[in-house]
Amino acid sequence: MKKINIIIALLLTITITMAQEKGSVLIKNGTVLTVTNGTLDNTDVLIRDGKISKIGQGLSAPNGAKTIDANGMYVMPGIIDAHSHLALDAVNEATNPVTAEVWVGDALDPLDVGIYQALAGGVTTAHSMHGSANAIGGQCETVKFRYGEIDPDNMRMNGAPRTIKFALGENPTRVHGGGNGILPRTRMGVEHVIRSSFQQAKEYMEAWNDHNSNKSKKGYKGKAPTYDLRLETLADILKGNIIIHCHSYRADEIYMLMQVCKDFGVDKLVFQHVNEGFKVAPELAKFGAGASVFADWWAYKFEVYYSTAYNAAILTKNGVTTSINSDSGELIRHLYHEAAKSQKYGGLTDDEALSLITINPAKQLGIDSRVGSLEEGKEGDVAIFKNHPLSIYAVPMVTIVDGIVRFDRENDPADMRLYPDPEEKIDVTFWEAEDHDRCMANTEFLFTDK
Repeated sequence: MKKINIIIALLLTITITMAQEKGSVLIKNGTVLTVTNGTLDNTDVLIRDGKISKIGQGLSAPNGAKTIDANGMYVMPGIIDAHSHLALDAVNEATNPVTAEVWVGDALDPLDVGIYQALAGGVTTAHSMHGSANAIGGQCETVKFRYGEIDPDNMRMNGAPRTIKFALGENPTRVHGGGNGILPRTRMGVEHVIRSSFQQAKEYMEAWNDHNSNKSKKGYKGKAPTYDLRLETLADILKGNIIIHCHSYRADEIYMLMQVCKDFGVDKLVFQHVNEGFKVAPELAKFGAGASVFADWWAYKFEVYYSTAYNAAILTKNGVTTSINSDSGELIRHLYHEAAKSQKYGGLTDDEALSLITINPAKQLGIDSRVGSLEEGKEGDVAIFKNHPLSIYAVPMVTIVDGIVRFDRENDPADMRLYPDPEEKIDVTFWEAEDHDRCMANTEFLFTDK
């Protein structure tokens, strides 16, 4: 059964990859903010078939490519939001303290007009997350904002690493302890739930390893362990195949989860919100954990009473990979302003501040080899601004995803909502014969015991 599921997933992945549209565009004469390689004046960026083909001066557009004159404007990587709930049909599966078996990607909503509104703020990629009702919640989805595509599969950032949502503190204790009278009711109960779940996953993984190593031996009569998707997912965390993104506020709990992860050999960990992260910045850096923070949100409930607008800068100066996120369908349009706040309060350089909304969230999501900076070979996700993006006067003008203009302030109609056509004929053919043959050739290894 597991092999069949893997094959189906791979076939779907190949189908999605083939369906995602790519474009070509030449951006000319802009001030290019590469983020990783400095600022380039009066420079062109050529995107060909969805990838940045060339960055330089005097470039020519290939046949059929759109040309954008960015003279007097600023060209930067598409903004990445490491904490969003856009494009989701539902956010919380709050029926159990542990719901690792669910996945928000099962129900994406490509018609969400919030996607277009995010594009209007220069955002091209987001981490659409499960909510924080559970100590261990569901798996998340990294999406590209390909607004205008009706097929939800076309929103997925194919090949992005798997991620999962954890939560500490008041949210899981309120939902489960306070609301249902079950673990966890206290902060120590949250730790117990996570430790117990990891231990169960470890035993499940060991049972499968033992079975797989013995099943071919003569005389072995043992049965395979019962397949459990929840434990399978948790085991993948222990194997390093899934990045934990954990809702957190208080320094004591942030430190606690790092200790739990150390005990189980888990090293892929990003803390979300992290309002008291500045208190444990050296410890976060030593562990290698990321921090995705608010610029200036705090005191909206008791456990988040204490924070500082210097949080992002303190974390950055201590060597923590830090990002600024929105956790909001409205604030996502202003992430460039949120990054500028961290520059104001913490004295960050332009590149350090822009990194908070570009390359750093890309690192936290494991996609920094593809997006997050303007470099040749990376995906053609670009935001063009009138005035510097860290200026209070910044205005996003054009947003490009995979070489396709998805937002154009001067030319888009006022109402950009999408409406499906009830008369549209949809091709439900799963895949063509040649695709099937290619898929089978790529999955033959699944039928071996290697």
